[in-house]
Amino acid sequence: MAEQNVIRCSFCGVEKSTQVPLISGNEGRICEACVKLAHQVVTSWGHSKNEEKMKPQLRTPAAIKKHLDDYVVGQELAKETLAIAVYNHYLRLLNSRKESLDESDAGVELEKSNVLMVGPSGTGKTLIVRSLAKILGVPFISADATSLTQAGYVGDDVDSVVTRLLDAAEGDVNRAQWGIIYIDEIDKIARRGGGATNTRDVSGEGVQQGLLKLVEGTELKMSKSGQRRENSEEVVLDTRNILFIVGGAFPGLEALVSSRIQPKDSSIGFHSRQESSEPELNELLENLLPDDLQSFGLIPEFIGRFPITTFLQELDVEALLKILTEPKNALVKQFRQLFAYQGKNLDISNEALNFIAQEAVNRNTGARGLRSVLESALHKTMFTMPSIVGLRECVLDIEHGEQGGKLQVRNVIDNIEESDSLAAEHESSAALEV
Repeated sequence: MAEQNVIRCSFCGVEKSTQVPLISGNEGRICEACVKLAHQVVTSWGHSKNEEKMKPQLRTPAAIKKHLDDYVVGQELAKETLAIAVYNHYLRLLNSRKESLDESDAGVELEKSNVLMVGPSGTGKTLIVRSLAKILGVPFISADATSLTQAGYVGDDVDSVVTRLLDAAEGDVNRAQWGIIYIDEIDKIARRGGGATNTRDVSGEGVQQGLLKLVEGTELKMSKSGQRRENSEEVVLDTRNILFIVGGAFPGLEALVSSRIQPKDSSIGFHSRQESSEPELNELLENLLPDDLQSFGLIPEFIGRFPITTFLQELDVEALLKILTEPKNALVKQFRQLFAYQGKNLDISNEALNFIAQEAVNRNTGARGLRSVLESALHKTMFTMPSIVGLRECVLDIEHGEQGGKLQVRNVIDNIEESDSLAAEHESSAALEV
């Protein structure tokens, strides 16, 4: 009879006592030990769901490169190198908890390989990395090295790039630790001067020193909201699994490579060796070595954190023509869509496209120069187009004159005679002279 009055835990059967209190429910009771066990089980359910959700959509290197081909024209070697680097990086993360098939390889930890990209301005460095993050579905941020300074000085600390990545992951620490950080203009933090100086290089070598532990892997304690408040919740973010990609134009680097592969001949006279033709920029970048980057001003420790180095080739007229028309987000498609929003057609002749590409090459601005040329040619048209009644189509073509060719916009207006149309076209045309 006394045994029937004993109160026990409905899960493990432990008897209630002063040392083992029980929580009573409508039809049962539970002890503290079972509460903790249930909490662990439920937490593991949620963790496994979140872990599956944050895993990237890993594809083969060939599939990654095919995706990049839709957005980036040319740069085959750079796209292949980045596709392999990204695939191996996330393959390592996805299999980090699996046991090795070979017992002799048990305990082997694969280290990440960060990437350094070298290439002239406007060759697509930022576009390639942004397209990579899009296909993988991981958090991505692009930072500018020129805004970074050594900790304690005016400017952004190097830790700010990780804070921005946490914001991109909407405060999810686990998801942020699978992200990609791209730092542009990395050549701007090159070490200034070769000798000892009393002035600290806080935005040059100082930033390189600050990035060393961040790139290699460290634990950062930061506010979950990204703002430094007294009562804000703090989280710890590990950067060991964050993939860092840096890029820069490195102006003058080609001269360092050229002096190494083609040393100057100091002999003079009839029997002196004549200098051969200067190698092209693409050929020089193919012969790039870590020593050249060190001569440019990057410290050896920083170079060592980026074992994968790739280069982007300088764009010629043929490549710029493809950039204008072929990618999914091609510049010509963008302007045609802009005109279509206003019910107008935009037609650009092949001769005009060649002129635009050649003008960008002459300006030495790469793919970025294409938009500048198009904006200048269509400036007057985009200003007057919403006010012209009956305007159906705008044709961008080349008008040849005594001083060469120039871009000319011809407006096609409905319901007017041909002579009036020609007069209206003349009045509302916009030109860009060579």
